[in-house]
Amino acid sequence: MRMARRLLLGATLPAVIAPLRAQPLPLIRVGVLRFGTVSWEIDVIRNHGLDSAAHISIEPVELAAAQAAQVALQAGGVDVIVADWLFVARQRGAGADWTFVPFSNAVGALLAPAASPVRDVPDLVGRTLGIAGSPLDKSWLILRAYAEQKYGIDLNAEVSKSFGPPPLLAEQMKSGRLDALLTFWPYAAKAEAAGAHRILAVEDAVTALGVDPGVPYIGYIFSQHWAEQNPALIEGFIAASRAARALLATSDAEWQRVRPLTGAGEDGELERLRDWYRRGMPKHWDAPERHAAAQLFDLMAKIGGAELVGPITAVPPGTFWPVTW
Repeated sequence: MRMARRLLLGATLPAVIAPLRAQPLPLIRVGVLRFGTVSWEIDVIRNHGLDSAAHISIEPVELAAAQAAQVALQAGGVDVIVADWLFVARQRGAGADWTFVPFSNAVGALLAPAASPVRDVPDLVGRTLGIAGSPLDKSWLILRAYAEQKYGIDLNAEVSKSFGPPPLLAEQMKSGRLDALLTFWPYAAKAEAAGAHRILAVEDAVTALGVDPGVPYIGYIFSQHWAEQNPALIEGFIAASRAARALLATSDAEWQRVRPLTGAGEDGELERLRDWYRRGMPKHWDAPERHAAAQLFDLMAKIGGAELVGPITAVPPGTFWPVTW
């Protein structure tokens, strides 16, 4: 090793005498939300130098909310955000050039407090249900379709609905003001750790509705034009992302390291978040999963109509960036 170092030093001696300034790695600005799942992955990438190994530099840009992330992307304040691919499809239908790479197949779950009388979907009739998001949230539309198809129940008419942000609804369920809660998976994981009972995962409802498994729900979104102009940049980013995900899939120690970013309190919360994250990791992304996404689009368009998907009748070409694994 000493001889190799002397040889290397001798080979680079002219550069020491007349140093050349190293070229900075090309930068990708990624919009993240505080305590959001994307921030965990970006932290793993940067901590382990996975971005520099892919010949890129990643800069997280903290944003206040999902809407702020969309605005930042449209305004050129960031290069990449994470969002729903249905948003991408609708935007492409309106002339935008956003495109999508899967980030997670997890979406959320229907839960009830341990003491709640709600143990299955039919038990929701006549009860109070908290719903994270808006009346057009995909989890709510999927649950409505599931209840109608399996039990012949119109949940929209049969439950007392309360829409709102997940943290507020979580507090309402804790205080006993909700009989059940339909929420996003990180909040579902924390609620389960606190003793809530999982009635139905939204992904399982989708499968029960006849959609093939493996469909992604959220992913990295960026401009198609930007990616086509910078193919090595986006390829490096995808490679770094997958390498970080592989670490989070196998290393419990890595979860302890990112624990402050997750907002987890007790060990049980961190374990639930880890298990939900791992369960939702996209293991394959190819023609079968794209077909499943098209099936889900047809289902969502039927339930939500033009108010959800706009004027488009199918997933527009280019919605999914041409990468496979």
